[in-house]
Amino acid sequence: MLYYLFDYLDKLNFPGAGLFQFISFRAAMALITSLIVSIFFGKKIINLLRKQQIGETVRDLGLAGQIEKSGTPTMGGIIILSAILIPTLLFAKLHNIYVITMLLATVWLGVIGFLDDYIKVFKKNKEGLAGKSKVVGQIGVGLIVGCILYFSNDVTVHKRVPADYKLQAEEEFVTHQHLNDGDVEYKWIKTDDMTTTIPFIKGNEFNYNWLIGDSNKSYGWMLFIPIVIFIVIAVSNGANMTDGLDGLATGSSAIIGLALAILAYVSSNARFADYLNVMYIPLAEELVIFIAAFVGACIGFMWYNSFPAQVFMGDTGSLALGGIIAVFAISIRKELLIPVLCGIFLIENLSVILQVGYFKYSKRRFGEGKRIFLMAPLHHHYQKKGLHEAKIVSRFWIVGVLLAVVTIVTLKMR
Repeated sequence: MLYYLFDYLDKLNFPGAGLFQFISFRAAMALITSLIVSIFFGKKIINLLRKQQIGETVRDLGLAGQIEKSGTPTMGGIIILSAILIPTLLFAKLHNIYVITMLLATVWLGVIGFLDDYIKVFKKNKEGLAGKSKVVGQIGVGLIVGCILYFSNDVTVHKRVPADYKLQAEEEFVTHQHLNDGDVEYKWIKTDDMTTTIPFIKGNEFNYNWLIGDSNKSYGWMLFIPIVIFIVIAVSNGANMTDGLDGLATGSSAIIGLALAILAYVSSNARFADYLNVMYIPLAEELVIFIAAFVGACIGFMWYNSFPAQVFMGDTGSLALGGIIAVFAISIRKELLIPVLCGIFLIENLSVILQVGYFKYSKRRFGEGKRIFLMAPLHHHYQKKGLHEAKIVSRFWIVGVLLAVVTIVTLKMR
């Protein structure tokens, strides 16, 4: 909202109003504002949750320090969502298709998580929202996001191609700088096909339409939209699984957010895109504002969520964090990097799947269920081995940083 005010003031030559035209300035303001909201207003929300006796109900699983967490305020995801939405509404261009998509996904998944927490806390139902209802909600957001990204005329990419490249039906030349790479001249084309990035491979672009032989983009949505739905469900559930130790999901999400911010910035800047030979995504620069608010919200929430936690995010936060990461990565055409970038979420998810699958298999095969891990998700396995909660979290963060660096390096490593 402030963008439109200062844009108007800039046209009137008001001193300093032109700063709002710079992505870097608005991203910095979004980050600072999200920190202020999450740290200063977060305390008031925690006190309100405590006053309303909205506390965590803990099952005794024999884990160190677990019983002490009983009664800790939950549903703190409200703090995270507020710290994301308020700066985005203030500093981003709200008519931007990517901002609209991210706001929609954030609110939608936040509502699903809120309903789950509400049923657990106020209805005293430990199961919360039925699993099928959660999945239906996640499918819904994946369906809408997939349709927006596939069918919207505002969603396009510019790709660098050889000078003798023959245009396809949906492509056109655009007037970016035509630079020389050695003796080979390149040009830029604009296309609305669903091209994405394949990591570690030279010529690392892949079009979903190719898989079904759809050169005219008539049926590619039949593949693209289910893939979007799968990614949203997988990453949001992965974040949910990771939210089992103080600061683990929040810190991991902040690290992932920083990597996504870098990827979004270079992808939305024509000069950087040309230098790195990656797809240039017009209009995606506003995503940098959103992800800056996301990172600030995660870091600010850690002020209260780090060990020993004063508040838990609940499903209100964890489902939204995972879904935001998934939709954001898809929007900047980096969804195939998710297994690397979100490796912490992936291994937490896989540990549960492997544990349950092997237990059922061994019980059917040998008459007695056996386990791969002492407890799943994986962070509980290390708790059972006697590692302190804070040490487990810090080591997971280190792994997350390494994965984020590898993800960024893929821009040139192919």
